[in-house]
Amino acid sequence: MIREMLRAAALTVAVLFASTAFAEESQLSKGQLIYVPCTSHVYHGVKTRPFELTVTLTMRNTDPWRSMRLMAVEYRGSDGRLIRRMLDRVERIAPLASRTFTVEQDDTSGGAGALFLVRWQADAASMNPLMAEAVMIGTTNGQGISFISRGVVLHP
Repeated sequence: MIREMLRAAALTVAVLFASTAFAEESQLSKGQLIYVPCTSHVYHGVKTRPFELTVTLTMRNTDPWRSMRLMAVEYRGSDGRLIRRMLDRVERIAPLASRTFTVEQDDTSGGAGALFLVRWQADAASMNPLMAEAVMIGTTNGQGISFISRGVVLHP
């Protein structure tokens, strides 16, 4: 009876250890596709006039030891169509470094529901994935507005 209880306890510990190891492994990533919402303008006033914004997309390598590679950065409009590829070749981002792209304030081609799609890869799996965020800022007639949005992983 004691032997069976020890076996059951050992099996329980093994299952818990295996599930913990799987959970930790599943959080490691060698690359992702990230959706970063942004907007080229917001609406204001009684007649819903557009308030144009400059958009700065920043990708931050949060890994202190490993480089990452930016494979693609696409700027897409409210309808999801590709407006332009922001990256013409693969770029390396050193540990703890960042890379930025800008959409000028007078460029309203993306619309109010614009977005970026960012694809990155690394040689080794990391618990510190790429962080992608957009900063939108605009000033007109002495009035200013600014806000940020963080990227969401679409596909590991």
